[in-house]
Amino acid sequence: QVQLDESGGGLVQAGASLLLSCAASGRTFSSYAMGWFRQAPGKEREFVAAISRSGGSTYYSDSVKGRFTISRDNAKNTVYLQMNSLKPEDTAVYYCAANRAWYSDSVYYRAGEYDYWGQGTQVTVSS
Repeated sequence: QVQLDESGGGLVQAGASLLLSCAASGRTFSSYAMGWFRQAPGKEREFVAAISRSGGSTYYSDSVKGRFTISRDNAKNTVYLQMNSLKPEDTAVYYCAANRAWYSDSVYYRAGEYDYWGQGTQVTVSS
């Protein structure tokens, strides 16, 4: 089992940057593909970014492509989401998730494909 703990959220102005971190428990972090999702008030949870077990493959939603970067450090059991040029529409609770992936280069963008979820961290972008 994996426990995930997000941090790094906060209140920023439009155009600013934030770095979200997600620390995972356990010794098998490198066995999991990771993803970031977000949920705004009154909206469904949506996919943001994903990264493969090895870190060699990444995938982004169109709404964040070119502004956000997902990365991971398997030695630190941590996945990151660097968010640049933030917009008010990026305001949401951000969740990291883990998928017990069989293949090292697979990425996953459906919430139902993830086995474990963190509690989320709030990101608020003011205009």
